[in-house]
Amino acid sequence: MRNRYEEQLRLLNRELTEMGALCEESIACAVKYLTENKPEMKQNAEECEKQIDRMERDIETLCMRLLMHQQPLATDFRLITAALKMISDMERIGDHAEDIVEIGGYITETDMHLRAHIAEMAQSAVKMLTASVDSYIQRNEKLAQSVILMDDTIDELFIQLKQKLISVICNEKENAESVLDLLMIAKYFERIGDHAENIAEWVIYAVTGQHKT
Repeated sequence: MRNRYEEQLRLLNRELTEMGALCEESIACAVKYLTENKPEMKQNAEECEKQIDRMERDIETLCMRLLMHQQPLATDFRLITAALKMISDMERIGDHAEDIVEIGGYITETDMHLRAHIAEMAQSAVKMLTASVDSYIQRNEKLAQSVILMDDTIDELFIQLKQKLISVICNEKENAESVLDLLMIAKYFERIGDHAENIAEWVIYAVTGQHKT
């Protein structure tokens, strides 16, 4: 019985890792669609989002099975409940990547250097997401704490980009609509960072039994 339980916990780790990788792929597709105008990236991002939704349901089922049938002790109970919270944040990350792709289809006239700034935000968001999932797999509180600190970086990037975009709107009113779309995309990347931070906070709870205040 214990061997079966431990195998299911390992499966949970593998499934979370795969779901995190899908989130990273969906973000990468969104960025390529935005910065390189590759139409196939839109379809890839949409397919990733569907797979992320399916994985959320599968992992939720696995977690509920573990909670109901195995009656885990305190530490494992926290790990399983944290996983349930994490998949919700990862599902939202997939949604945001699809939203970015959807809005990106309307951006046609803005300077590419502005899109490059958004790509920098995306890189920071992916780094946060990867580290947050890794911190769960490794049960690494220190790594989770580093993710929380990274959120300041992506917030600062958003502020800097927002200021640049406001300047463009003031000087190039004919491009105002596309610039506002870029601002919305930047906000989605900031939210992705927030979701990665949420994941890290749940890891800290799983490891320590304490919620971050």
